[in-house]
Amino acid sequence: MKLDMIVNQPVVETERLTLRPLRRSDEGLIEMYAGTEEVARMTTSIPHPLPPLSTEAFILRAQAEDRVEDVWAMDGSKADGAEVMGLISLERLDRDQSEIGYWVAPAFWNTGLASEAVKALVEANPLNSKTMFAAVFQDNPASARVLTNCGFQYLGDAESFSVARDAAVPTWTYTRKLD
Repeated sequence: MKLDMIVNQPVVETERLTLRPLRRSDEGLIEMYAGTEEVARMTTSIPHPLPPLSTEAFILRAQAEDRVEDVWAMDGSKADGAEVMGLISLERLDRDQSEIGYWVAPAFWNTGLASEAVKALVEANPLNSKTMFAAVFQDNPASARVLTNCGFQYLGDAESFSVARDAAVPTWTYTRKLD
């Protein structure tokens, strides 16, 4: 028997989605979607191929009391969608700041799902952040459009290491003031 941890993290509702804490039962869908090369290559931290047990370890970290990042499943079941259509997270930074990150499963690309989830999380502002940051790889203009559509302003160019690519990749950095 597997038991889910009860995580002290708010649930955020949108028209199509419930942004909810991760559950152990999410492991299969997360592994299936995050294990694709096209998803992993657009993130800094997902390796490709996924090592055994890495998704289970990720969920346990997301459920830990001392976590530095809250992770929500984009659950579309209330609109007859999949229980996991992607993930969205907020990492705690110092000085009342946070960094938002997200990925959407390829089957749900170009559906407005990412924009809906980002907008909802920004509006809910569950960490009471004064500023949110985000960075996207420069070869992912769709994610950049999500951010600008949600009120983020371009801050500058940088680069981040991508585990899946095993390389530093140019990024665009964005910010959004919340107070």
